[in-house]
Amino acid sequence: MNRSTKTALVTGGGTGIGLGIATALARNGYRVAIAGRRQDVLEQSAAAIEAESPVLSHTVDVADRDSVNQLFDWALEQLGRIDVLVNSAGTNIKTRSMVEMAPEQWDQVLAVNATGTYNCMYAVLPHMRERRDGLIINISSTSGLRAYEIAGVAYVASKFAAASLGTMVANELGAEGIRVTTVYPGEVNTPLLGARPEPVSDEHKASILQPEDVGQLVVTIAALPPRAHVCDVVIKPTRQIMV
Repeated sequence: MNRSTKTALVTGGGTGIGLGIATALARNGYRVAIAGRRQDVLEQSAAAIEAESPVLSHTVDVADRDSVNQLFDWALEQLGRIDVLVNSAGTNIKTRSMVEMAPEQWDQVLAVNATGTYNCMYAVLPHMRERRDGLIINISSTSGLRAYEIAGVAYVASKFAAASLGTMVANELGAEGIRVTTVYPGEVNTPLLGARPEPVSDEHKASILQPEDVGQLVVTIAALPPRAHVCDVVIKPTRQIMV
């Protein structure tokens, strides 16, 4: 590996926002590794990106700490270091109200969206602290700022939790060169729309953010010098109203 080449690990990198971010980073010269639950999806996505830049892939269940530890051991061996970690793995459910949702569904969403983010941050931080340099970008949601009914009880709670986690770690470890950015996307055209209670039209999908839009934003954040810390940033469709 060229030691001057920046490296990035993207969880949830096989589809949606994670894939958009991984593609944008690869196009901008990063050596990228993507991780997700499904090996076949990861291989297809890596092959698509590799037309522009080599991409590594590895399976992970971010809710499982042993799986996360295996991922980071592999990533450090393959990449040599992790300059940028993007936590983009996320999930949601169709039964989103407190009345409809089962306790097991709450556990499922919180385990991936909140605890999964914690697990990955915990795994990478010793390496970044040793180097006194590192950027962690957590993909939250505008539902991590506002309790939007459409997102559901569990998803909103999980995104608020992950956002607060990022702020706390940035405050705690900023003096050691660790930067944590929380990105709050509004509606994005990703496979997660398929988990909505009501189908989303193709017209609506075309009018909202696309994964590559978030990818361009992440590249911009990552290009800043270590002295510059973007704490929080909202990116949303032009027509989406923030209330």
